[in-house]
Amino acid sequence: MPTITLPDGSVRHFEQPVTGAQLAESIGAGLARAAVALRVDGREADLATLLEHDARVEIITRDSDDGLELLRHDAAHVMAEAVKELYPETQVTIGPAIDNGFYYDFARDEPFTPEDLEKIEARMHEIVDRNETITREEWDRDEAVRFFRAQGEAYKAEIIASIPGDEAVSLYRQGEFIDLCRGPHLPSTGKLGHAFKLTKLAGAYWRGNAANEMLQRVYGTAWASDKQLKAYLTQIEEAERRDHRKLGRQMDLFHFQDDAVGSVFWHPRGWALLQALIDYMRGRQQRAGYVEINTPDIMDRSLWETSGHWQSYGEHMYVTETADERVWALKPMNCPGHVAVFRHGLKSYRDLPYRTAEFGKVHRYEPSGALHGLLRVRHFTQDDAHIFCTEDQITDEAIEVCKLVLSIYHDFGFDDVRIKFADRPENRIGEDAVWDKSEKALRAAIESTGLPYTYNPGEGAFYGPKLEFVLRDAIGRDWQCGTLQVDLNLPGRLGASYIGEDGAKHVPVMLHRALFGSLERFTGILIEHYAGALPVWLAPVQVMVTTITSDGDDYAREVAATLREAGLRVETDLRNEKINYKVREHSLQKIPVIIAVGKREVEERTVSIRRLGAKGQRVASLADATQALVEEANSRGVAAPAASAESHAAASG
Repeated sequence: MPTITLPDGSVRHFEQPVTGAQLAESIGAGLARAAVALRVDGREADLATLLEHDARVEIITRDSDDGLELLRHDAAHVMAEAVKELYPETQVTIGPAIDNGFYYDFARDEPFTPEDLEKIEARMHEIVDRNETITREEWDRDEAVRFFRAQGEAYKAEIIASIPGDEAVSLYRQGEFIDLCRGPHLPSTGKLGHAFKLTKLAGAYWRGNAANEMLQRVYGTAWASDKQLKAYLTQIEEAERRDHRKLGRQMDLFHFQDDAVGSVFWHPRGWALLQALIDYMRGRQQRAGYVEINTPDIMDRSLWETSGHWQSYGEHMYVTETADERVWALKPMNCPGHVAVFRHGLKSYRDLPYRTAEFGKVHRYEPSGALHGLLRVRHFTQDDAHIFCTEDQITDEAIEVCKLVLSIYHDFGFDDVRIKFADRPENRIGEDAVWDKSEKALRAAIESTGLPYTYNPGEGAFYGPKLEFVLRDAIGRDWQCGTLQVDLNLPGRLGASYIGEDGAKHVPVMLHRALFGSLERFTGILIEHYAGALPVWLAPVQVMVTTITSDGDDYAREVAATLREAGLRVETDLRNEKINYKVREHSLQKIPVIIAVGKREVEERTVSIRRLGAKGQRVASLADATQALVEEANSRGVAAPAASAESHAAASG
């Protein structure tokens, strides 16, 4: 008879086998209502699973992370069932859970419309109300292939045919609908609840290969409660309002065009913003003991083969061949160039740690469907740095990097920062023993800081484990930006060494470090975090000097010159337009300070100062105004970004 050990260590004995649902009921009615699946000896299973032997069992509830993922996967199946009922000629392919929701790819000659989505969503609610029992069945692979081919489901049959013959094929049935799935699933469609919504349509290639046919992808979101759903939809509305692409046009910062896909055309104001980020980071790095270098954008293929990038990252690299038949690659990363600088000239243990930094342009081929404004580009700038040190110095250097990155994020208004520890990926270079040492060193370093962290298994770089720094923005979205990696592989592969205290050659440890990550991406995040209303020290145009009447033109030029001489980024607006029109236009462009001058200001040598978002104005002498604005810009004061009450609800949902 089974003895069940629960996560809290308590033990329950049963006289006969019990299902997961019965186990949950024996613990409490509330748990039974919230239960959606099990974890038996570490493996997820349906609530209907019969527990016949001693086991460690955890009840997965709908409000847990795992439970929410299961709800979203079930929502995808319910959507597929709804589509098949409404449009029987449609073929279903693949439908996983994803962050914040789910999708399913369909093969259908006629394109879905927004009106179709409304019908599908309505039918999904009907299927939930039917409370159809969901049951797992194991089929012979060849029998399952024949079944789906007979149903006209060629894609599903192709997937099943690719499953090894010795593996069980599990199908899940709900009502008249049956689908291939590993599981687990909810006991019935009614357990899903009604906290879901279909959100958008998109195209997707079969199995992600552009050589294959195009399918129709339907996205949706699903949550454990209506409250969570409402908060998420509010967050989406707020995100659309803050979309950096829209604000970038409105603020005249940048644009994209088809003859340079995935590359940014920076306008003067946008370039000023990017340079403000670089100037800030350059100052912080210099004070932290980094030396700035610059390395070539294009290097011979042999270097990338030696480093391992060619084998592990080659599909993302831009390559060209010159007339002398040499093959070159635009750099996707800066690390080999930094090793080359380190190798130039003899290094001693007394030179370590040796910290190099570069605002390096890198080029990575991203599929066109993955590109997204500044957030995902093919050509971008990294605030890349590499620290060459001894194994004994890893902990101290990692602690300093963690302090630096958290301080920098605070300056930009990000105080909610999560740290994740990512270990070895499947596609990697180096021996397992080296990885064991790297992971142990990085884990010891993060633990010595006392900072909380979580695991992100299998997501390390191909050359070493890493820490990921994840920012939470003003409306509750997470952005992975900074990284710190411990690398015991590349320095040796590229021939880096130093003379140790013992007089012998040693291979240095290489810490890879980026804090903004991609400056383009960080710029997009900042624009959305602040909804375009950047603090004065960051704003591309800090002050707009505008005239009330043409009598103030000369004085406006003098005011602008005085402010520029003090180091501020200033523009003038001397157009023959009403002052209210000018103020409204510059406010839409998110310029934080508007100075208006007219006849009175000319006579009194004063300026009228209007702040973005504030009512009214104040008058000050030109000298006082200049001093106050310079002090504000130099203090790098960061006001909390505006977020509506609904946005706060979304962030806490």
